[in-house]
Amino acid sequence: MKFTLRQLEIFVAIARLGSVSRAAEVLALSQSATSTALAGLEKQYDTLLFDRMGKRLHLSESGRALLPRANALIDRASEIELLLKQGSGPATLHFGATLTIGNYLATLLVGEFLRREPASKVTLEVHDTATIIRQVAQFEIDFGLIEGHFLHPDLQTEPWVADELVVFAAPDHPLAGRDEVSLDELVACPWIVRMAGSGTRQTFEYGMREFLPQLQIRLELEHTEAIKRAVESGMGLGCMSRLALKEAFRRGSLVEIPTPALDFRRQFHFVWHRQKFLSPGIERFLALCRTAASNIQRSDEIILSRDDGTPARFI
Repeated sequence: MKFTLRQLEIFVAIARLGSVSRAAEVLALSQSATSTALAGLEKQYDTLLFDRMGKRLHLSESGRALLPRANALIDRASEIELLLKQGSGPATLHFGATLTIGNYLATLLVGEFLRREPASKVTLEVHDTATIIRQVAQFEIDFGLIEGHFLHPDLQTEPWVADELVVFAAPDHPLAGRDEVSLDELVACPWIVRMAGSGTRQTFEYGMREFLPQLQIRLELEHTEAIKRAVESGMGLGCMSRLALKEAFRRGSLVEIPTPALDFRRQFHFVWHRQKFLSPGIERFLALCRTAASNIQRSDEIILSRDDGTPARFI
C-alpha cells in the first residue's frame, strides 16, 4: 500500500475541520507538513479528495467515499496502539448527547464509567438533536445519545429507553391541582417551550399537532433549566421530560398538569455512523447505558445516585 496511517489521519482531520490550518493545529503539525501530506496522498492516487473553495475545503465525491473507511481504520489503529502501550486498553470516548439526556443522565453515566475505568478519557458534547445528528454523520463524534426522530441513510440507531414529556406549571397556576384539564384550557394558556431543532420540541409539536395554530408560544428557550425558572415565575405552561422535572416535582416547586388526552411518549436512542468502528471502549460504555436502563419502564426511573448524593452501584 502506498498510503500511510498518518496520511489518513491528516485527511480525516481536514475533512472534519474543513481547513488545513485547523487540522494542523489539532494534530500538532506545521501547516506545510499537513498540506504536503494531503497533496502526497492525492498525487499517489491521482485523485482530488477535496474541492477547493478559497481557503475552505469541501469533500469531493472520492473524499466522501473515503472518509468513513479512513475513519474506521484510524479508530482501529488507535485501539491497537492503546493495547500495545498499556495492555488493558483504556477507552478514549468522544460522544454527544441531546440536552435532556446530557444534563440529567449522561454525566452520571460518564461518572460511573470513569469510576470503573479511571484510566479512560471521555469528552461529552451536549447539543440539540439536529446538531448531534450532524456531528455523528460527519464523524465529529463517535456516537450520540438522542431524544428526537430523524431520517439519515448513513446512520444506525438502537432504542435505549422510553421517555415521556409532561405538561407542568407553577404551584399557584390556575390549572394546578386540577384532576382534569380540558384541551381548550391548555390552548388558552401561554406556553414556554424549547427551541426548534430539539427532540423535546419535536415531541411536543407532534403531541399538540391538532392545536399548533392556536397555541400561544410566549417564549422559546434553549435550556431546560431556563424553561423551569420561567414557568416557576408564572409566565406560562411548560412541557418537557419527566426526567428533567423529577427533582422539581419532588420539591414541589413545579407541579404536573394531567393531560390524559395527549400522547407525549417517545424513545431515547443510541446513534452511530453505519461505517463507524465501535471500539471495545465504546461497546463497554454502551453496555453500561443498557444495564442502567434495564428492567425499567421510563427514563426517570433510572437511579444513578442515592438520596444523599453518593453514586449508586449497579451491575
